[in-house]
Amino acid sequence: MNDFLHKLPEFVGNHAALSALFVILLLALVVIQVSTLFSKVKELSPAGLTQLINRESPLLIDLSAIAEFEKMHVPGARHVAMSQFDPEHKDLAKTKELPVVVMDKDGHGNSLKASQRLVKAGFAKVYTLGGGVLAWHAAQLPVAKGNK
Repeated sequence: MNDFLHKLPEFVGNHAALSALFVILLLALVVIQVSTLFSKVKELSPAGLTQLINRESPLLIDLSAIAEFEKMHVPGARHVAMSQFDPEHKDLAKTKELPVVVMDKDGHGNSLKASQRLVKAGFAKVYTLGGGVLAWHAAQLPVAKGNK
């Protein structure tokens, strides 16, 4: 270890660009982890969603395209098109104290935007399904088909 510390300044001097890139990536990783830790939107795994469903009966909102929703969705999820998603809607506003899980096909679509809108609208417990419905299916959990 002592030898490593003596050679480190020489390495950094000889590889300044590589060292700078390492520092930048390390800082980015720290920022991402800290922002995730303090975010009001929590990401659930399929197993975490199963536990939440069993314990608290959350409202499940699926923002996938209608064709994708009809092929496969989490049982009990309601389809809402992103263009029609409104956290201030009177029916949705009644559920502000319930846990709300927002999902889409692969977890990279509109679920994060929609969940942030829910937090801004005053919803207390907002979650996203990490990996979306595809992760749910990959975990070999039951899926529903059709539009209900």
